[in-house]
Amino acid sequence: MIRISDIEKFYHTEDLEITALNKVSIEVEEGEFVAIMGPSGCGKSTLLNILGFLDDADKGSYVFNGVEVSQFNERKRADLRKNNVGFLFQNFNLIDDLTVFENVELPMIYTGLPMSVRAKRTDDILDRMHVTERRKSYPQQLSGGQQQRVALARAVVNRPKLILADEPTANLDHDNGKEVMDLLNELNKEGTTIIMVTHSEDDAKYSNRIIRMPGIPIGPMK
Repeated sequence: MIRISDIEKFYHTEDLEITALNKVSIEVEEGEFVAIMGPSGCGKSTLLNILGFLDDADKGSYVFNGVEVSQFNERKRADLRKNNVGFLFQNFNLIDDLTVFENVELPMIYTGLPMSVRAKRTDDILDRMHVTERRKSYPQQLSGGQQQRVALARAVVNRPKLILADEPTANLDHDNGKEVMDLLNELNKEGTTIIMVTHSEDDAKYSNRIIRMPGIPIGPMK
């Protein structure tokens, strides 16, 4: 499903070149649950953003479902993103001015699904995530665990082939974190590919495979 080869990503300050990714190569098969671990600053989230078409690499190859996508422009990346990828973030990233129902429905509006389909899918996924009773609530009225279950509902409502999760339990207590991980595990068993960045060894145990990234030094401008 995914093959990246010698991916590099750089950021620049006034006098430093920061190497976020240094010739990273990985492969992920369809249906895998992969955990990415490593020290803070080693490029885990940067890698996730590239895998999810939120950012592009400076060098290297990215093949997604057999297609080389590393040179795609933003419009092509956006099309890939909305049709193939669901995102789950540690800070939930829900829209405060929208209700739970509206937050979950939003990705389907972008893909042009009819209102009747959107309503049924939203109700179904809210029920599965155990937040149906909060469908008219706003994010700030929810607990952290409820917000993350809503965020997961939003991530999967378009039935993506791939879920990218960035520290999905970092802001949750043990019980809520376990519930979210159990839900991710269920989705993976149903065939969804999951790539998760985590510092938690317990969360990583849910995966089929762990990729450990080394730390990357910061060097002077060349």
